[in-house]
Amino acid sequence: MLLEIRDIHVHYGKIAALKGVSVDVDEGEIVTLIGANGAGKSTTLKTISGLRPLSSGRIVFGGRNISKVAGHKRVLMGIGQAPEGRGIFPGMTVTENLFMGAYARKGNVEKDLKEVFDLFPRLAERKDQAGGTMSGGEQQMLAIGRALMTQPKVLLLDEPSMGLAPKLIQQIFSIIQEINRRGTTVLLVEQNAQQALQIAHRAYVLETGAVVKSAPAGELLDDPQVRAAYLGGGAESAI
Repeated sequence: MLLEIRDIHVHYGKIAALKGVSVDVDEGEIVTLIGANGAGKSTTLKTISGLRPLSSGRIVFGGRNISKVAGHKRVLMGIGQAPEGRGIFPGMTVTENLFMGAYARKGNVEKDLKEVFDLFPRLAERKDQAGGTMSGGEQQMLAIGRALMTQPKVLLLDEPSMGLAPKLIQQIFSIIQEINRRGTTVLLVEQNAQQALQIAHRAYVLETGAVVKSAPAGELLDDPQVRAAYLGGGAESAI
């Protein structure tokens, strides 16, 4: 198993954000976490990448317990993240933003840059443009591309479709599938549960900081409870 999250508890002050979450991500998979706002999905990703400390439990990556490993060292080990809200550097060009993803790496990164531009031709066209002047969809591509420049073994994606037009959402999900086909494991947190379950191999449903259901993604697509809660298509079912 590439990534094992075992009974993790995380607090914001005295508030329990995660209450014993356990998730497995095997090499080569796309695994998605779905659930309502505040369910603990983003906190789970932040904890994996080292941005939130564990209260208890453990995170094992590539057979090594990384629960107390600093976040920047986790990146070097192969955990890359495209955060919610994209977090690009607005005053830097597209190329400079991408190089920031490789800041801790040694050696030539031109091959990786070429691969990112191959995945995202739009970024190649705008390589000298300031990141802050681009559209939301282009900024999302840039955030994913920057994470890929870390050469991740597992890519953590936090709400990649947020705020995007339907046509761009389709494009982003197609790119996620292509990234996976090229050999990168993906752990996806996504408000668009329907789309996420269509591309994922397996899925976990989180409610108030705990896993309440886990199954192959196709099974959850057909699960009446999941459909009623998250796949209804109305505003109330948005994740």
